[in-house]
Amino acid sequence: MTSVLLSSDGQTFTVDDPVARRSGVIASVLEDCGYDEAIPLLNVPADVLAKVLEYCDHHQNDPTPPPDGEWNSGSADLKARRSSPIDPWDAQYITCDQETLFEVIQAASYLDIKALLDLGCKTVANMMTGKSVEEIRELFHIENDFTPEEEDAMQVERSQLERWHDAVS
Repeated sequence: MTSVLLSSDGQTFTVDDPVARRSGVIASVLEDCGYDEAIPLLNVPADVLAKVLEYCDHHQNDPTPPPDGEWNSGSADLKARRSSPIDPWDAQYITCDQETLFEVIQAASYLDIKALLDLGCKTVANMMTGKSVEEIRELFHIENDFTPEEEDAMQVERSQLERWHDAVS
């Protein structure tokens, strides 16, 4: 069986059922409304939807993610997902410009594709690892809007936290 998806800019995508059902939102729509009409995805443009569907196609035979409470809990599975290295295919897939990366993350959140959302967020976290605040601001084009007084106060707090961390380690 196939589903027809309609991107926010009017492009249609015909996809096999296992691919479409990687999305919790699309799976719910199919359960509630059936396959009779195209499913409008108002927040996902065609270029991003094509990239998301590439991921879903590759992972169509993966096990279905657990319900929200289990997926986001402090379970051993969550800890394993967070600490495990990114799969080589996924690493290649998610290698894209920053704008596309954030659009894919936004689409994964909107479409309820938990594994893709995890991949995108893990990629962003890896981009920040080992970088200073200034380097992160530069990486993500974030303007520093703190006053010099606020900067000084944060530096004092950061120093106190580092001393506390060293004392308990």
